[in-house]
Amino acid sequence: MVNLMEQNKRTRLNKLLFHPKFTDTIADINKLNVRLPKNPVNEEIDFQSHSFPPDGELVTNIEEIRAYPLDAHRGMETISNDRAIVAYDESINRYSTLEGESFLTSHSLIVMGLDDYIPVNLITFYFYTRSKNIAEDSISIRYSDSPEVQSKKDYINDKIDFLIKFVPEHSILLIDGPLIGGDYYVLMISAINRFLKKDIIPIFFVKNSTSNLVTDNLKEYKYKFNSDMHWAYKFLKVGERTNLFKYVDRKNKANAKIFCYIKAYDLSPQRIEFHSETYRTYKSLISSILDLIYYLILVQGDTKNPQARPIAIAEKYARETLKLIDINKIIKKSNLVPTMNEGRGFAW
Repeated sequence: MVNLMEQNKRTRLNKLLFHPKFTDTIADINKLNVRLPKNPVNEEIDFQSHSFPPDGELVTNIEEIRAYPLDAHRGMETISNDRAIVAYDESINRYSTLEGESFLTSHSLIVMGLDDYIPVNLITFYFYTRSKNIAEDSISIRYSDSPEVQSKKDYINDKIDFLIKFVPEHSILLIDGPLIGGDYYVLMISAINRFLKKDIIPIFFVKNSTSNLVTDNLKEYKYKFNSDMHWAYKFLKVGERTNLFKYVDRKNKANAKIFCYIKAYDLSPQRIEFHSETYRTYKSLISSILDLIYYLILVQGDTKNPQARPIAIAEKYARETLKLIDINKIIKKSNLVPTMNEGRGFAW
C-alpha cells in the first residue's frame, strides 16, 4: 500500500475544513436576522432521474451473460498493492423556512492507512431564496428560481473540487452514489478526466435503485422482473456478481458506463459502475477491484445494510461532523420563521 503514514500526508488529510463562503453566509443570515429551525431534515440527494447516459442502449458483449464468483481472499491481497484505498460519502441537513432553503453539508473522505482510517471533511453551508429582495441585500445568500437544481449543482461542484484536491494520486476511489448524467453530466465527466490524469480509479456504488437497464433491454428478462435489482437478486448466489454490461449513449458512443451487480449477502444486490474511459484505462484491474469491493463489504459485516467498509467509515465521519455544527447557536440573533413541519421536527 502507498505509505500514507508519512506525517506530511497525515497532516494534510487529518482535518475538518470549512468552505471559504461559510462565514460569509453566516454573516448574511445574521445581518438579515435569520433563524433556522432546530430540527433539520436529513436530505437524501436523488439522481435517479439523471441517469447516465440519459438515452442509452445496452451492450452485452463485454462478458458472457452469467454469474461470476467473487474471491474475497484475492480482494484482500489487492489492498496490499501500491494503490491507496479511498472512500467518499456525504451527509446533508436541510433547513426550510418561509424565506428560503438552506443546506448544511459534510463532504467526507477517508484514506485507508496501515492501521486506521485518515479522514478529511469539508463543511459547506448555502442559503437559497426565490426572493430577489433578500438576495440583493446580501453577499452569499443566493437567488434561484429553482433551489433544488442550484443546490445540486453547488453540491456536485464542491464534491468534485474536494475530491480532486484531497484524493491521493495512484488510488482507488470508492464513491457512494451513481455516475450521474443529465444536466450535471458536463461537471461529472470533467471530473472523471481529471481523476484519470492523476491515476485515480473512480468507482461508483448504487443501492436501492429501481432502474431497468438490463430487464428492459434483454428480451429473455423483459416483463419478468420489477427492476434490475430484482433480477440480479434472483440471478445471483451469495458471493457472485453478474457479467459486466455496457450502457451507451445512442447519439454519442463516447458517453457510456460499465456496470455489474454484486450480491455479497442474501439481500438486495448493489450496482457497481464506472465510466467507460475508466474501464478502458484500467481494464486489467477491474476484476481484482470487484473482488476488493466484495472483501470490503464482508469486512464491514453489516448484513442489514451491506456497505464497503471504507464507505461506511466515511459516512460515519460525515454524520458526526455535522453534529459538531450548531447552526442555530451560530446565528442565534436571527428571526426567520421555520415552516410548520420543520418547526415540529417532521419531514415532509
